[in-house]
Amino acid sequence: MTLHLPGARGALRAYEPRTEPVALSPGAPFASRTVFAAAHVVADPYADTTPDSPAAVDWDATLAFRRHLWSHGLGVAEAMDTAQRGMGLDWAGAAELIRRSAAEARGVGGRIACGVGTDQLTGGPKALPEVRAAYEEQLALVEESGAQAILMASRALAATARGPEDYFTVYGHLLRQAADPVILHWLGPMFDPALDGYWGSADLDAATDTFLQVIAAHPDKVDGIKVSLLDARREVELRRRLPKGVRCYTGDDFHYPELIAGDDHGFSHALLGVFDPLGPLAAQAVRVLDTGDRDGFRALLDPTVELARHLFRAPTRFYKTGVVFLAWLAGHQSHFTMVGGLQSARSLPHLARAYELADRLGLFPDPKRAEDRMRTLLSLYGVTP
Repeated sequence: MTLHLPGARGALRAYEPRTEPVALSPGAPFASRTVFAAAHVVADPYADTTPDSPAAVDWDATLAFRRHLWSHGLGVAEAMDTAQRGMGLDWAGAAELIRRSAAEARGVGGRIACGVGTDQLTGGPKALPEVRAAYEEQLALVEESGAQAILMASRALAATARGPEDYFTVYGHLLRQAADPVILHWLGPMFDPALDGYWGSADLDAATDTFLQVIAAHPDKVDGIKVSLLDARREVELRRRLPKGVRCYTGDDFHYPELIAGDDHGFSHALLGVFDPLGPLAAQAVRVLDTGDRDGFRALLDPTVELARHLFRAPTRFYKTGVVFLAWLAGHQSHFTMVGGLQSARSLPHLARAYELADRLGLFPDPKRAEDRMRTLLSLYGVTP
């Protein structure tokens, strides 16, 4: 049946949903790339909360979604910004998420890496030793859980650091004490405005030099870097300057097919929020790439970029709303509710376009269910046939 979807200016347009899903089945482990999907959390829709309350999480649905990603061969990047870390999910909630997900990973043999930050620090600016201690607390918890650590960019460090030397001090201390090689995460200000000027400079060339100096001082403790700057040229230049053995995990949700496919000088692995909704399709594409078929890989993933760019359009930090919306339409959760009330962060026209693009890609295992849920949302907003 025809759906009438609202456009950016409010006019309705007719759309014919697809009737058959695309068959995307689990397959062999990946051989050529290491791929993480940064997974979202599922809120408890029955909890009596407010946007300022601690997050109420539906643990069963949250862990079931991680099993879905693992079943397709993807690793899970846990407690990242996709999980609304710092936007509804506080450190207490993130710590519980890490414990539960790491235990689940051990049970099913899934790969997991978890975010280490400083978000237990609240209030005004903190002294550098306080920032370092907060990082240490979180690093200890992740290592105790048996997960790989991802050292995330810290709002507290960005507010406290007086220049590159403070980044050398904090990161050097953490890398020296890390039990195993970690992933360093550089999240750009388009994802979090509080991280502007990270690595001691708003000049990205200067910041890159500092970042590389941190890695060069401890290459044995850095498994890889995760770069989320939405600048493909800069990522390629950066990965070519990495010490041998240090991987680049792309976090570029605008240019990921070309970055993962790579060129004659190298390629990026992946740690992507957009692989939350694209999981099975992304996994199939990587398996094609494993055969050496770069063109076939691009043929599968290139058509997904329009959806990714839509989900991550400015203000980019609200991409999580579209990710959870698509999870609801796909049947991975029974509701469209988010911690912190963030389901209200995107407009109905934005969500309608996300549905249309995802449906065209065949991302919904049950297209009829997705259509019915989209129709329900339209009716809640007062859209009538």
